Amino acid sequence: MIVTNIETVPGKTITEHFGMVSGNTIRAKHIGRDIMASLKNIVGGELKGYTRLLQESRDQATARMIDQAEQLGANAIVNVRYSTSSITQGAAELYVYGTAVRVA
Repeated sequence: MIVTNIETVPGKTITEHFGMVSGNTIRAKHIGRDIMASLKNIVGGELKGYTRLLQESRDQATARMIDQAEQLGANAIVNVRYSTSSITQGAAELYVYGTAVRVA
């Protein structure tokens, strides 16, 4: 599956359009990560626990979007975008969407 954030796939022609596909995941913070984040706020530095959590969320949401596109018969997803939003205190949604197409 070709996944790109531009409107076309260079060197390929879009031959079929299947419409929008998406994937999402909602994740809650882990108490251990919160404790480490509080300590990092004092001394500074990367919040590696949150970085891993966000990467896992992106991977899972992207996989769900790809699964949806494959079910439609697409072999590429163009114009992919990511979005995040707060759901409740301590939980956030990561949402990814794009346009499923067939390229040749």
